[in-house]
Amino acid sequence: MSHDQFLSAQIRRRTLLASMLAAGASATFGMGRAMADEPEKPSELIVRAWGGSWVDALKAGVSDSFTKKTGIAVRHDLTEDNEIQPKLWAAVAQKRTPPIHVNWDTTTNATKSALRGVTEDLSDLPNLKNTTELAKPVGLDGYPIVNTYGYVYVLAYRPSAFPNGAPKSWKDLLDPKLKRRIALYNDGIGFHFPAQVAGGGKLEDIPANMQAAWDFIAKVKEQQPLLGEDPDFTTWFQKGEIDAACTISTNAREAKKNGIDLAWVVPEEGAKFDTDGLWIPKGLPENELYWAKQYIDHALTKEAQQVWLDGLGLPGVVPGLTPPADLVNNPAYPTKEEDFKHLIRISSRTQVENESKWFAKFKEIMQG
Repeated sequence: MSHDQFLSAQIRRRTLLASMLAAGASATFGMGRAMADEPEKPSELIVRAWGGSWVDALKAGVSDSFTKKTGIAVRHDLTEDNEIQPKLWAAVAQKRTPPIHVNWDTTTNATKSALRGVTEDLSDLPNLKNTTELAKPVGLDGYPIVNTYGYVYVLAYRPSAFPNGAPKSWKDLLDPKLKRRIALYNDGIGFHFPAQVAGGGKLEDIPANMQAAWDFIAKVKEQQPLLGEDPDFTTWFQKGEIDAACTISTNAREAKKNGIDLAWVVPEEGAKFDTDGLWIPKGLPENELYWAKQYIDHALTKEAQQVWLDGLGLPGVVPGLTPPADLVNNPAYPTKEEDFKHLIRISSRTQVENESKWFAKFKEIMQG
């Protein structure tokens, strides 16, 4: 997708849908049903989530208020998204009840599940009427998943490690002083695309020719980076074990909130912009499916999104959310046209078709 196409799409996604905010819109799925007609409530809903500050924010913004509203307890399953994916696919294929009710997932992973036909249709959620176009999964019919927010893979850094000023390029990670002091995701997610540019390649060559990305990643490998998942980045920054990382800003922001001096930038080569979403695996009993949909619909209310995404520091899909004070005009919280000029978004279908190969190539380089 060209920058012009990307910007146009993002402007549309952030068009305020005032006409859809009609008074009297349901705040909860199935609100028009008589209380006596509601399906039996399960003792709990199981929602897969990421750990650390991620699950803390989900609990504060969505799960606790859902429990208060419905009386249904929410248990968070912290199995990693890539680990639970084959378990869900197998459960649906074998017509077994899936191990969770709601999956909080990357849009790319969720798209893989949608194309496999294992996700429930969510197009009947009333609160979809109150969302921007960012909530709609691109390239899929209907709503087999619902995007809930966007995020940027920034270059987070410790200012004391950059006495001459903020890093301007991903190439700054190659400074010998940063050897064993940088971190990346263990599959390279978020880094492949800017590495393509930093290595002298073009975004238009993705996925046909990404040798520039692999060559640049091979140079970064010589820096002996730490490799991990979201909770690790916050811990590493807090313990003083790293000075820079390609990570979602949420992780650096969490460490900063805990007293660590950190900042983040979108380097000159750009930074990846992506979305996460919620979806429901097929095979749930009818009553549990109903309440799982209630949970996702609740996650699309302005009240839930405001608290949830304040905790994550990410822009949501409901118009009128107030950015956290520390993220107003921050490159990690894009809301205006100019905010997207240096952000990279590759189509979900391209990522679905190639991501496993990219992950394998990254790991091959790092283990070589």
